[in-house]
Amino acid sequence: MMQKSHWIGEVQSGMHDGKEVELKGWVHRTRGSNKIHFIVLRDSTGTIQCVAKRDALGDDSFEDLKSSLIETSIILKGMVNVDERAPGGHEIIVSSAEVVGPVNPEKPFPITESAMENADGGETEFLLDNRHLYLRTGRMTNMLKIRSSVFGAVHSYFREREFTEYHAPSFVAGAVEGGSTLFEVPYFGRKVYLTQSWQLYAEAAMPALERLYTVAPSFRAEKSRTRRHLTEFWHAEMEIAWAGNAEVMEHGEGLVRHIARTLLDERSDELASVGRDLDLVARYADSPYPRMRYDEAVETLQGLGVDIEWGQDLDYSKEKVLTQDFEVPHFLTHYPRIAKPFYHRPDPDDEKYVLCHDLLAPEGYGEIIGGGERTWSEKEILERIDEEGTPREPYEFYIDVRRYGGVPHGGFGLGIERVCSWLSGADHIREVIPFPRDSRRVTP
Repeated sequence: MMQKSHWIGEVQSGMHDGKEVELKGWVHRTRGSNKIHFIVLRDSTGTIQCVAKRDALGDDSFEDLKSSLIETSIILKGMVNVDERAPGGHEIIVSSAEVVGPVNPEKPFPITESAMENADGGETEFLLDNRHLYLRTGRMTNMLKIRSSVFGAVHSYFREREFTEYHAPSFVAGAVEGGSTLFEVPYFGRKVYLTQSWQLYAEAAMPALERLYTVAPSFRAEKSRTRRHLTEFWHAEMEIAWAGNAEVMEHGEGLVRHIARTLLDERSDELASVGRDLDLVARYADSPYPRMRYDEAVETLQGLGVDIEWGQDLDYSKEKVLTQDFEVPHFLTHYPRIAKPFYHRPDPDDEKYVLCHDLLAPEGYGEIIGGGERTWSEKEILERIDEEGTPREPYEFYIDVRRYGGVPHGGFGLGIERVCSWLSGADHIREVIPFPRDSRRVTP
């Protein structure tokens, strides 16, 4: 039977002290002599030193183990020995060994020990080319566990508040975030596009479900080569009926703080292992997030010598400057009407602005949420669509939502990878997704 009964993390936690265990994993490091051999074994829960002696194993088994190269998969049985000198405080005194998946000496594992120990987030082309193997590094394993907890936190936040999970199509006829970033796809003799967001289809279901959310991939044909852009990313989005911009922001803040708290509860060891300051993450979990209007942000940036004019959207270079000295995330609200798409509702108090928000993460990470109140009456949506010169036809179903009982509503989209990057302190967004896609790379 190949199912695992013991895990290295359990052994290192002291659960099996003085007992015999069977460990299944991969050779992480190896050294020794003709009489004694030390193997650092790894599995998904950690690493442990294993001590194999020729006298105990016999010549054949010892030689098989001794010749096992890095990333050979093996099964070891032995007694758990408590030893403060061993990494993690425990070691295995091996009584039997079986090589399961050997590595060919003529083609050894291409990522060296130093790269495994000091992985730099996949910045080098070599590590990106070998991404399928780089996933095995300790740093990448930790990032994937952090990522998993972020997904879990998104689901738990919305489900605990009785939101319904809802899914939109990936093939769409029109843009949400502007035509310049659409991926065109041939579709049985027609042109369609990969979705940029679930939003328009979420609004169609809003009168049925009232509180809904999704976690799904979105696609943006952005040629930006910053540390925060991907062409395929995971999007956590929500839509809520009978709500305005302020209520939507409350959920955005609540979700992000919940994610930070979940990581502290579930992934403190992993965060510490990748070098993250846990006190910072605790601050993001516990502190309220201030609000700042767009006009104030422009004045602040101009005061810092940034070349920006009123009416311009804030790109990453400007967000980076603005957020460099933030101690907690800030909401940036009330962008100019001319800077935002038709679905953002004009502010009834001053129609030069729209009722929208971005949540900007500190430490220079920038936008992690974009959202706001929707243009919810038929009259206003037609005005906004015509104002932009956007054809009505692809959006007829969207206009219908307003024709038949439109109500105030709003929502937001949160970039999962951006949140993972920020909360883990990653140097690059590629660190927090298994196989990153950008304008230059679609393999492996």
